This record gives sequence, structure tokens and C-alpha cells, in this order.
Amino acid sequence: MDKAIITALMIIAGVVVTVSLFNVVYPAVARSGDAMVSMERRIDERMKSQIEIIHATGNDGDSDVSVWVKNVGSLRIAAIDRCDVFFGLEGDFARIPYGQCIDCPYWDYELENGTEWDPSATLKIRIRYGGTYPSSGRSFLRVVAPNGISDQFYFTVEDVP
Repeated sequence: MDKAIITALMIIAGVVVTVSLFNVVYPAVARSGDAMVSMERRIDERMKSQIEIIHATGNDGDSDVSVWVKNVGSLRIAAIDRCDVFFGLEGDFARIPYGQCIDCPYWDYELENGTEWDPSATLKIRIRYGGTYPSSGRSFLRVVAPNGISDQFYFTVEDVP
């Protein structure tokens, strides 16, 4: 009789431990599975997104620099105003904020061949320097989309008489 009671208690203890272990392990496994699916989606989005800076130009004595960036990926890029634009002389550049800024450079944009930045659409970024941009030296430009894809470009400001 003692062996039957001990066996029954061991079975009950085993079931309690198994249920407790399941309640601890299952949520962690479910969370890690959700994290893996989310990461896979982000990686897939980055692999299907791509931008290319086609051309950048500025004129000596002008306060604007024009940049054309093409969406060469297969997905639409949303929230253009949340892009990061880094610009300046090579080795001495800074992040330029979007929208109007008093007494500092800023950038704005227009889409040249579409209403959204869909694949094959070209974005024209105009960097409003707010003063005369120096013409000596190479300029550096980097555009980073909200999902982290980016392209960079080096150019020199043209001397226009």
C-alpha cells in the first residue's frame, strides 16, 4: 500500500512539474518565434529595397544642391521625410535635417515621376544650404532610407562664371 501511495504522489509531482515547466518554456518559445518572424520580414524588406543616387550637382555661388535618388528596389519606400541626409565636404559632413530650419541647412524633396516613391520612381532632393556652399574640395552625400538602406555619392561643385 505504501508503494501505491508513493507512486501516486510521484505521478502527481511529475505532472505538476511538467505543467509548470510548460508554462515557463512555452511563452519564451512563442516570443522567440515571433521575433524570428519579425526579423525575417525586416531582412526581406531590406533585401527588396534599394536606392541609388543618380546625380548630384551644385553651382559655385548658389546655396542649393540638387540630388536625384532612384528607387531601384522592388518595394515602395514610405515616409520619405524620415530619410537621413548626410552632406558636406569630404571628411567634414553633417546630418542635414528635413524641413525648414532657420539659420541652418535643411532639405526638402519632390517626386519627379510618381506620387509615391515606388520602384523606378526618382526623388529629387534639394539641400538648401542657406549660404554660399564652398566650391573647393569634393563633397560627400549619403542618403539613408527609414528602413536602413543607403547609398553614398562624391561630387565636386561646378565653378560657373
